[in-house]
Amino acid sequence: MELRHLRYALALSEHAHFGRAAAALGIRQPPLSQQIKALETELGVRLFDRTGHGVRPTAAGEAFLARARQVLDHLDLAVRDAADAGRGETGSLAIGFLGTALAAVLPEVLTAFRTRRPQVRLELRELPSARQIEALLDGSLDAGVICGPPPASARRRLSSLPLGRETLVAAVPSGHPLTGAAAVPVRALDGEPLILSSRQAEPAAADVALAVCRAAGVEPRIAHEAHNLHTLLGLVACGLGIGIGPAGMRRFRHVGVTLLPLEPAAAGLEFHLAHRFGPVPSVLGAFLRTVRQVHRG
Repeated sequence: MELRHLRYALALSEHAHFGRAAAALGIRQPPLSQQIKALETELGVRLFDRTGHGVRPTAAGEAFLARARQVLDHLDLAVRDAADAGRGETGSLAIGFLGTALAAVLPEVLTAFRTRRPQVRLELRELPSARQIEALLDGSLDAGVICGPPPASARRRLSSLPLGRETLVAAVPSGHPLTGAAAVPVRALDGEPLILSSRQAEPAAADVALAVCRAAGVEPRIAHEAHNLHTLLGLVACGLGIGIGPAGMRRFRHVGVTLLPLEPAAAGLEFHLAHRFGPVPSVLGAFLRTVRQVHRG
């Protein structure tokens, strides 16, 4: 049995006449009669009663035709779904992100993508950069917004697009002499206990903060490392040191902490959208095009 047999039977039921059904199908009447007869023989039942003026479905025919319609309807849906998926209009994307990046670089991208691809399901996961790299490599993430480009150990397997920068700021605990300053001179951090992003979680952020200090002739005295910015601000609020982090920390209001620009202004952190090398699935390709268009504009 082939799909054409289902279409032939449905056309015959609709037109109730071999000649009219054959004309609608664009074939001659004898082949249609032969194909319906072959279908009835294969099924072992009579699907149509021949009358003087045409044909009408038997009880067996009605049951068969109902299922045949469902089969062809589902086939049409399958074809449409495949075409939509091939164009990146349906499917799902698992995207990792940093908390500060969600506010800094992602909103415009996500809004544009949701407008262009409303049928795509987005699964957003807040993870530190190091965890995102692992998830990208093992395939559990499709793309991730990380701090800095992928580490050298992963660059043969991951590609990335730069998304933007955020300057570094100092997080100063209440009561510290620097809280009244307009900005924090990097040299003033000499000898101060510092709270930085963990090298294990955010190696690029830690490296940038260290480089800023050393460029000013300050050898950092690292008191604590934080796995996320909320923890960094909490440690500062406890009076355990001065934190250095992205300006996006201003979006996380924290009692007992004053955020001040560094002087001289630091180059800051660069965010990248990382994804695996190799053939890019259609839905991910659509997302990457949106990212490029948003950041090019």
